[in-house]
Amino acid sequence: METYLVVSALGEDRPGLVKELAVNIAESGCSIKDSRMVVLGSEFAMSMLISGNWNAVAKFENALPRTAERLGVSVQSRRTQRRTNTTNHIPYMVEVVSIDQAGIVHDIADFFAHRDINVEDLYTASYPAPYTGAPMFSLHMTVGIPSDLAIVQVRNEFMDFCDHLNLDAMLAPAK
Repeated sequence: METYLVVSALGEDRPGLVKELAVNIAESGCSIKDSRMVVLGSEFAMSMLISGNWNAVAKFENALPRTAERLGVSVQSRRTQRRTNTTNHIPYMVEVVSIDQAGIVHDIADFFAHRDINVEDLYTASYPAPYTGAPMFSLHMTVGIPSDLAIVQVRNEFMDFCDHLNLDAMLAPAK
């Protein structure tokens, strides 16, 4: 029977962090089922789902404080369960680009939350526009739209919402 552990780490970025974490996971007999790793500013941030039999996960979990100290990262972990059935949700991709302005993520998350649409994955970036250097913002997310919602209606409402906020947006089935 598989046991699951969610692990988050944050620390100063440097080459070899991912390798060191992956070695410790493999040596304990666990596997990385899902992960997100990114450098934000000068910091390395990582979230991952680890799985293995109960003994392997416990071994990794017990070694985690020493590993974190040795690598100079702060770590949090929590046991979790296999994700419940989401077959009644249809994955859709959302992409938004606009002039950078405060509150975009809040507004978009609020739009979906009011419709009981779950945000599955989200990443954003800020960058200067080519030629003009204007501050730009991009958002990419995956949402799970319940199959009992009319997708055409959700799409139309989302596009009207984005037009009102002057956001260039797209809502399309995930591939």
